[in-house]
Amino acid sequence: MAFPGVPLMLLVGALARIPGSEGGKETPAHFLVQTKAECRFFNGTQRVRVLGRFIYDRQEYARFDGDLGKFVAVTEFGKVDVDAWNRNKQLLQYQKSAVDSFCRHNYGVFQRNSVVGRRAKPTVTISPTKMDPTSPNTILLCTATGFYPVEIEIQWFKNGQPEKEGVAFGEELQNGDWTYQLQVMLETQPQRGDVYTCKVEHASLEAPITVQWEPRSSSSARSKLWTGIMGAVIGVAFLAVGLFSYLKSKKAIPIQPPAGPDNQSVSWWCKHRY
Repeated sequence: MAFPGVPLMLLVGALARIPGSEGGKETPAHFLVQTKAECRFFNGTQRVRVLGRFIYDRQEYARFDGDLGKFVAVTEFGKVDVDAWNRNKQLLQYQKSAVDSFCRHNYGVFQRNSVVGRRAKPTVTISPTKMDPTSPNTILLCTATGFYPVEIEIQWFKNGQPEKEGVAFGEELQNGDWTYQLQVMLETQPQRGDVYTCKVEHASLEAPITVQWEPRSSSSARSKLWTGIMGAVIGVAFLAVGLFSYLKSKKAIPIQPPAGPDNQSVSWWCKHRY
């Protein structure tokens, strides 16, 4: 964004001295000159600092500092221009007025458009991953997304104690809808029974958000466990069938009376025998 109140003559004067063109050297055919404005607000608009940056090919060479009330050279190339600009009292007064005419004015515009004071609560998740399948280390990613403003604090805890080692912070990324996302990584060796907690504090929250994660058995361990359980069940089933067959074969067989003569023959036999 172009810095307000910087007359075109300043840019023309700056362009007349392009870095690399000193000593009679030919001015480059292609170059990029930028002016950028920053308004830094402290406690609303009670204190406002305005910065006007002058940049040549991505290098800042001069600036106007509202706190100092004058132009300041950032590189050797900017000294000549800065000395000339600071001798212009009318220009300095014009630049100082940007604190009210530009910064405080636009703060009110953004406030009416619900940009200033806007709050969006983060959504927090934990996702485990392994960089090396053979390594005992696990990477835990705590992701906070969809929050605004950008200031946020994320902490890792293990069994209630803050974790310092193995923690790495990513950069805040813009989602393109006035919200941000941030990932904080923890590299650790989780053991059964450990409890990991990601704690997030943000201006949009009345109380911190805490999300927990506990290590589980690996897929191979679960597979072996289920294989053992199924084997035991099948073994018990075969044992029951065998035992049933054995007991059935051992049941007592009823004794049948021996075959013999009928009653009449028995009577005759008894009379002649005795």
